[in-house]
Parts: sequence; structure tokens; C-alpha cells
Amino acid sequence: MRKLSLPKAGSTAVLSACLLVGTGCSTSTPPTDTTTATAEEVPTTPATPQPPQPPVAKKQPKQLTTHGHTRTDNYYWLNERENPEVIEYLKAENAYTKQIMAPTEELQQKLFDEIVGRIKQTDESVPYKRKGYFYYSRYEAGKEYPIYARKKGALSAAEEVMLNANERAEGNSYYAAAGMNVSPNNQLLAFGEDTVSRRQYTIRFKNLSTGELLPDRIPNTTGTAVWANDNKTIFYTMKDAALRSFKIFSHTLGTPSSQDKEVYHEADETFGTFVYKTKSDKYIIIGSSSTMAQEYRYVDAAKPNTAFKVIQPRERGLEYSVDHFGNNFYIRTNKDGATNFKLMQTPVTKTNKANWKDVIPHRADVFLEETEIFKDYLVLQERKNGLTQLRVKKWNDPKSDYYVDFGEETYTASISINPEFDSQVLRYAYSSLTTPSSTYDLNMQTKKKTLLKEQEVVGDFNKENYEAKRIYATAKDGTKVPISLVYRKGLKLDGSNPTLLYAYGSYGITMNPSFNSTRLSLLDRGFVYAIAHIRGGQEMGRQWYEDGKLLKKKNTFTDFIDCSEYLIQQKYTNPDKLFAQGGSAGGLLMGAILNMRPDLYKGVHAAVPFVDVVTTMLDTSIPLTTGEFDEWGNPAEKPYYEYMLSYSPYDNVEAKEYPNILVTTGLHDSQVQYFEPAKWVAKLRELKTDNNLLLFHTNMEAGHGGASGRFQPYKETALQYAFFLTLAGGVEQ
Repeated sequence: MRKLSLPKAGSTAVLSACLLVGTGCSTSTPPTDTTTATAEEVPTTPATPQPPQPPVAKKQPKQLTTHGHTRTDNYYWLNERENPEVIEYLKAENAYTKQIMAPTEELQQKLFDEIVGRIKQTDESVPYKRKGYFYYSRYEAGKEYPIYARKKGALSAAEEVMLNANERAEGNSYYAAAGMNVSPNNQLLAFGEDTVSRRQYTIRFKNLSTGELLPDRIPNTTGTAVWANDNKTIFYTMKDAALRSFKIFSHTLGTPSSQDKEVYHEADETFGTFVYKTKSDKYIIIGSSSTMAQEYRYVDAAKPNTAFKVIQPRERGLEYSVDHFGNNFYIRTNKDGATNFKLMQTPVTKTNKANWKDVIPHRADVFLEETEIFKDYLVLQERKNGLTQLRVKKWNDPKSDYYVDFGEETYTASISINPEFDSQVLRYAYSSLTTPSSTYDLNMQTKKKTLLKEQEVVGDFNKENYEAKRIYATAKDGTKVPISLVYRKGLKLDGSNPTLLYAYGSYGITMNPSFNSTRLSLLDRGFVYAIAHIRGGQEMGRQWYEDGKLLKKKNTFTDFIDCSEYLIQQKYTNPDKLFAQGGSAGGLLMGAILNMRPDLYKGVHAAVPFVDVVTTMLDTSIPLTTGEFDEWGNPAEKPYYEYMLSYSPYDNVEAKEYPNILVTTGLHDSQVQYFEPAKWVAKLRELKTDNNLLLFHTNMEAGHGGASGRFQPYKETALQYAFFLTLAGGVEQ
């Protein structure tokens, strides 16, 4: 076994030079001068310190054979989380990254201070009203976690603190609270806690009248408890060993969780299950979902001990979701070939799909994302030409439909928290690449919009100093791919601008062009920030997603490359100033483009990257695998195996030049296991032929979302931005 070790750090000057020219630090031994000299001629100056050497993971070949094809994985042993040698390797990589980035520590601190300095220290969410109480969360100056509170009857009433997450987090290196849910009688709070970052929450309960924390503890859940109307029965979702949500239980307050009743078991490993309560508070709904099908069952919330009834049995290809109003269930569905979904209704007494009737018909050019039901109004969140629209419809006056006007070229809008049925007011959220996150109330009768809050950006921020626009790249197959851009006004299209291009492109998740104050640290230093709305998301409708998954997955990667080339062609940037960034499935994207077109980028940041696609999708014990066969394909079937193998970043690393690369992950990641990027980095170190930077940082105390808290995550952001800025060269720091 080769012992992992790190030499002492080299001089700051040497490391700074490596970063500034983007050549990294060579792992080769410097040439030896063989010229002889007399003692008098030998210089007395000390030898130039050599830069640190990266850690080298041992090679321990493992043969992996599928469909008669054998792959050799030299770094499979890094899967062993409990192996001290694995931890030693991760720590060695962290130490190496710290040494290489040491010359940027002052810049990192400056960036961190800037980012945190824009955050309003004492801040509060916009309260919303439910059952006579106004609910909100707030932050206190210098504190990492929120305080969840409410006021009875009026905003002028005395504050009642429901949960102070700062107090609950004490003594934990990681803390997350989730699933805040108050009982129907307003007296009890259910909430989930995760202190590991594996998204395995323990549900706890608090008596809001006395402040007493009840003894009930329910471990290994998704964190959300759903109250029945008796104020003592709750329903929750449990996870299996692979972290799949697979069972629903009911719990009675005051009894041990070991006595909880199993009410549903999702036996199909390609499905996950969940539970929620309808806005009407009338029904508890259990849902089961896979990529290609859903199934729902319901029970009267006033009779939680009765049997659940199926609304519509699952059928592959039939997708639907359920809400309730009056005597009907409202169904958003793709039934009858409604690719972009439509809204239907059915009586609660006749729920089979044969009884479903159209409320909002299918439209080929409009994707129906979400609905919100009120007593007198129906609100539709739609997407057309890649942008969200909010459509207001009066139940008894179908000709009164109208759309909310937002007045910007590229933006995002969404339905917000609207818990009350009997209301004339729609709460919605709005943001753009230049407009901070804003909360509005719309009087649906008068159409009057009221801005309740625009997120304050502390300092000299003025949104008029920035410009946002949308352009379209043409993909190789002729498809027009949107790109959203933001930059400081006065930008010259001379090809010299450092540019960061971001994308995700999977699961039908849309990357909306919204505001992020951290981004100002790049924009104010001359960067262009761009979002490539590539196939695999749903920006342009459901077909956009269908054209970027399974055996069409490579469209995602080639779209990103085409967007990169278009930015260069349009003289926004050049390959020596273009950077790419993506995380999770977007990290897979980064790995793919690095193999396909490494020449296009100066540097790439891959966060929690899903890069060992074939091995992971063959291992059903790994979290998320079985539920994602309809996203990536099942490699147990040869066509999918061969297609995955053709793009899997880990399997396609070659002996060639790669750009500068920063890889980040979390040891406790429940979504993409830490060993995927660890193996990828080890293989890149072995095969790449360049001297560019390859840096790997593992947060040893966090998972998929990184560090917890309000400020701590920005230390990782500062590291990433220092990586981009230093490599960009000539950028004011």
C-alpha cells in the first residue's frame, strides 16, 4: 500500500504564480542542472521551494462485468466510507487544495465579507395568515439559523416563538430544521431535525402553550408530519436503507414510535411515497411517484383510522397530482396525450379517470406547472416561451381571465403561500436577474399589485447598474436554446469578458433566471453570468424534458457546448475567459463537457457531481438509484448500459489535456455519494496530461447542500469565486 502524504507547502510566490497563469503545479520532478562549478561559483542563495504535490490514491483494480463487457475500476475502494485510508485520502486532498489556494486566502476573505455584508443581518419573512395566526420566520444579527414565530390575530400582537433553530443547533456541526406544521387546534408544533446532513430527520413535537418539548421521537423520516383533524394523530414517511421514502405510518401522540401503525408500503423500488393534507383540510393524501407514473389514495382527515381509498390506480405513462375543493378533486394530468398537462376535475365519490372532466384543456404551446384554488378564483402558473406566467380565472366568469404583467424581458414568477380559500388576494413571488426576490399581493378583483417586500441588498447596490437579456443559441440539430444573461451595463462585446456559464439540465427541473446577491461579487469585477436553459429541464415545456433524458441525454451536453460556442461567437467571451459550473446532475453535465470539449473552458467547477453513472445505476443499494431508472435508464438492459457508458464522465476520462477543475462534495451526501467525485478526481490525476489545476474539496461535516446555516455556506462560495477570479487574470480583486 502506498502511504498518502503531503510535502510541506511551497512559497506563496510560487503558488500565486501557478494560479495566475492557470498552469497549476507540476507533479514532475524539475530538471537537474548537471553543470559543475567550483565552491566559489556556487551561489549561496537558498534553493527555490517546490510547489506541493497532489495526493495520489492507490490503485486497487476491481473488475466490473455487465453484459459480457468488463470495466476495470482502479479506485472502487474509495466507496468504503468507514475505511480510515479513505478518510485520510479525502483529508489529504483538502490539505492540498488549501495549500494551492493559500495565495487567495485574502481574496476569499474579502469575497466572504462582501457576500455576507450584503445580507440584512436582522431580517424577517413576509407573514402569512392561517387560522387566525400570522406566521413568519426571522433572523437575528450574527445568528446562523432562523427563528420560527407567529402572532395571534394581528401583526401588532405579542410574538410567540415556536422554534429557535439557533438554540436547537447548539453543539452540532450541522443542523437543519424542516416540516414546520401546526396542529388544527393551533396548540402543537411538529417539526423535523437533521444533525448529520443525510436528510434523515427525527420528528419532534412541542406544546406551544407551555413551551414543553414532548417526549415523542420518530427517527429516519423525511421530516414532515401531517396532522389529522383530531389533533393527536399524525402521518409521516419513513426511509429505507437506500434512503428511499417507502412507508407511511400513523403515530398517536404520547405513544412510543415502535407502536406506530404502518398504513402504506410502497413495494415498487422505482417509486417513492409521500403524504400531505389538502388545502381544504378535508383529506389526508398519500402519493406514490416515479418519473413516469403517479398514484394517490385518500382518507377523511376527521377519520384517520379508516382505510385509504385509491383515486386512480397507477398506469405507466399516466401522470397526475391531486388537490381538493368543494365536492371535487382537481387533477393536474397528462391524460389523453396532454404532454404539457391540463387541469381536470372529478367528484370525490367517483375518482376513476373515466370520470375526469376538463377544466383547463391541454395546449401545445403552454406548459401547466401549478394551480392554486380559491373560493372565487382559480390561478394557473404556466410557462410559455420559457417564461412563467400567472393567469387568474374567475370560477363564475370564464371571460374574465387575465395574465399578470411583469414588464421584464427575462424573469421568474411563482405562486407563493396562499393557505386561505376565502380570499380575494393572491400572494406571489417575483424575481429577475437584476431584481431581488420580491413578495407581492395581487387583489384578483381589482388587479392591484402591492409590493410587500423586496429583499434588501445592503450596501450600494442599484439594480439600474445591471442589464439582463435573453438570447438564443442554435443547437446542432437546429433547436433554439435560450440563454439568460446578466452583466454590468456598458459591456463591450469584444470577446474579452470573463464569463461564467451555469446549467443543470435534468429531471425536468427548470433553472429560472432569478436574483442572487452573491453573484454581484463576479458582476462587479467584470464577469458576465449566464444560464443555459438546456434540454433536460422544462423551460420550454414538457417535451424539452423528454428530449434530454434516457437515450436522448446527450442533448443536454451538446446543448451546453453549443451555448458555450455561441457566447464565444457573439464575442461575450473567449475560451481563455469562459468558465462553467454545475452541481449534482449538473455536475454530470460538467464531467461530460470536460471529456467532450475541454478546449472550450478556462476552468470548471463541478459541485457534488454525479459522474460515475454506470456503476451507481447498477447498484440498487445506493440512494436514489431505483427511482431514477426512468430518468437515466436501467443499465441492466444492454441498450441503456451502452448509452450510459458512452457519456459517463468517470468511464470516459482519457489521457489528454483538461482545463482547470475544482470539484466539491460532502462526506455525508445522500444524493450523490462522496466517492463518485473522489474516484473521478483520482482517475483524472492519473491520466490527464496537462499541468492545469485539479482541486478537490470535501466538506467533512456536510451533505448534498453543503454547510448549514445562514453564513457558513458562503465560505465555499468564496473559494469557488476565488478560483474563477484568479484564473480569469487581469480582473480587479
